[in-house]
Amino acid sequence: MSLLRSYLKVAAVRDGRAQRATTVRHVHLADAPLVFVPLRLAGEAAAPLAAMVGDDRAHPHLLVVTNPRNRDERFAFMAELAEVVVSYIERFTTQVEMSDTRTPYERCLDAPQILVPNPAGVAFTRLLGRSTRFRKIEGPHAVPPRVPLLGRWLTFLHDRSEFADSAMLLAMTGLLSEHWVTGQSAAEDAKLSTQLAWIDPPHGLTGAEAAVQAEDPLRSPPAGPDTDPGFDHAVLQPLIGGYGVTAQLREALHEQLEPTWNDMWQAVDLLRPLPEGASVAARWERDRAALAWHQRWLTDGGLPQGRLDSAVAAARRLATLEAAQQSYEANRAFDDPLVMADYRAAGVAFAGRVIAVEADRKITPPGGKRAVLRPLVSVRTDDSVRLSPGTRLLSPARPKQKAHLESVEGDVAVLQLNGGLGKGTTLPGVGEIICYADLDPEGHRHPSLPDLADTPWTHGGPPAEYVPTDEDAQEVWS
Repeated sequence: MSLLRSYLKVAAVRDGRAQRATTVRHVHLADAPLVFVPLRLAGEAAAPLAAMVGDDRAHPHLLVVTNPRNRDERFAFMAELAEVVVSYIERFTTQVEMSDTRTPYERCLDAPQILVPNPAGVAFTRLLGRSTRFRKIEGPHAVPPRVPLLGRWLTFLHDRSEFADSAMLLAMTGLLSEHWVTGQSAAEDAKLSTQLAWIDPPHGLTGAEAAVQAEDPLRSPPAGPDTDPGFDHAVLQPLIGGYGVTAQLREALHEQLEPTWNDMWQAVDLLRPLPEGASVAARWERDRAALAWHQRWLTDGGLPQGRLDSAVAAARRLATLEAAQQSYEANRAFDDPLVMADYRAAGVAFAGRVIAVEADRKITPPGGKRAVLRPLVSVRTDDSVRLSPGTRLLSPARPKQKAHLESVEGDVAVLQLNGGLGKGTTLPGVGEIICYADLDPEGHRHPSLPDLADTPWTHGGPPAEYVPTDEDAQEVWS
């Protein structure tokens, strides 16, 4: 845990209320997100038990499997879920435009956003996609056409959720932890109701007092996908698979799901008023472009996502994930001085007052033949600078103006400006308060990787053309 977040945790305990860890909201929040609260059968990896889902807080859809071990009932549940989720996604896939960039690309005008209570809900969404995207719509054990389509969309959403800059599938506990620091442990923050108790405690209670009440499974059931063992033994077990108890089972599961449903919308209400960070719109545009690309893949008859990536595809994906993570972290810091304070405390960023500028300084680079403009900027700072000379730095105030650290002597850091010095640009002025950081919002360059046909023998050689098999379609309900 960083120094700043440690301080905020102590302050939360002192004040009896969670502390804001950001000044802005670092994620896009849709006007009408789809809230998805799933439950699964205890002891089963991906056997759905029930779900509450919808984009209207006053009218949720309650879906129930009266006997999760019955295959036909499971897929009837998935067909119901597909009607809700796929219909919601298709509201966005039909409205497409071309970008006005130098290289035009398709992007949807907007994109779906699905909110689940916690990371376990995200993992369960992946399993539901894995269990349905290979199902056949003809022959033995045929399922409705929207069931495999649901599986492909859920797999796509989970794949996007692994990118730090994506907002199409989000776990609410992680989202709240990014914006608030509570006075409890990270393990306790994994329960949505106790987290909300610290952020927005009822009148007359401290966060700690409200969290104790929220820990009671009778007052605040788990947010899923796993249910409380006491509920499983006392209520669920006698009702599962019984005859004439469907109404009782639906009522029992409704009572388990409704508190989390209300918590999810309370969390949305807490996040909504936060001003959106400057870089959020660009990240959401990438989601819109990814949505348009996947819709095009489906329309053109593309195959379902494979179970495993080839060596080259896996390396490309890893490089892209790393670049997205680096870019997201840098953008958060550039958007938010409170986030940047974490980096300043760690010594990889500093802020101070400009005390001198050599605006006309020119040097001849090694191997060069003519002098080029390379201004020097001296900054007096109270921060502890733990950066080595030569480190590349950027300033949130002038992100296109590249610099590197020349030297640090006492409380004065000297920087050389190396780029972004063309017409219309301005240099930092004497007396200006400025911040520099060892962060790059553009992410790093991707490594050069071979084409699939050139995959080396050490990594299995060129992969065979992927064709879904019966093994791919094997269920993982347990």
